[in-house]
Amino acid sequence: MVVHSARGGQRFLADNGEVDEADIDAVGALADPLRRRLYEYVVGREGETSRAEAAEAVGVQRTLAAFHLDRLVEAGLLATSRRKPSGRGGPGSGRPAKLYRRADRQVDVHLPPRDYETAAHLLAEAVQRSGAEEALYAAARAEGSRRGSAAPAERPVDLDRLGELLAGLGYEPAAEAEEPRTLRLRNCPFHTLARAFPPLACGMNLELLRGLLEGARAEGFTARMAPRGEHCCVAISKNKNS
Repeated sequence: MVVHSARGGQRFLADNGEVDEADIDAVGALADPLRRRLYEYVVGREGETSRAEAAEAVGVQRTLAAFHLDRLVEAGLLATSRRKPSGRGGPGSGRPAKLYRRADRQVDVHLPPRDYETAAHLLAEAVQRSGAEEALYAAARAEGSRRGSAAPAERPVDLDRLGELLAGLGYEPAAEAEEPRTLRLRNCPFHTLARAFPPLACGMNLELLRGLLEGARAEGFTARMAPRGEHCCVAISKNKNS
């Protein structure tokens, strides 16, 4: 079993090589359907979420939502901050609200234990030392093309269909109001590798997505480097004449 649920650089194995019990507990916290819906709602949003917003989204009382949200915090899946709503401040403005966001922690559980992440970092180090970046990019593009070709054929590929394909690969795409023709990728599936080897991993990711567009025959879209904060370094835009 493999579960990935956030960003960050923590190992998925404890230093003694055994599965981290805290990671198992974190996965167990998502077994409750309501708690899982709350988690998916919070991490699917840009920025922070209040208890009231989360409760309304899943259709439960605020107190019940608060209980489950705090259980997710205890499990290390969500992080919190306290802040007064925008526009409020000074005496009489009330207490700061508790706000939730995805924790930086990364949770991986492999049964039996596996250590693919260490293998990926060692391979990346070897590629850099040997100057084999172009070979990696070619392999990534070929893999992206294979994935795109394997996707259910619905032509032409529009923004919604492309978003579904990218969501299935863990990128968490979202079109922004100011850029309705562009999909921003809020999650990088190669996050820890990109932090350790930024040019190499981001270049690999770009070629993977270019290959995906080719394989899916999404000719009206272009993948380009567009780093933004903790988001994926690549954005996908619809071409102007498409």
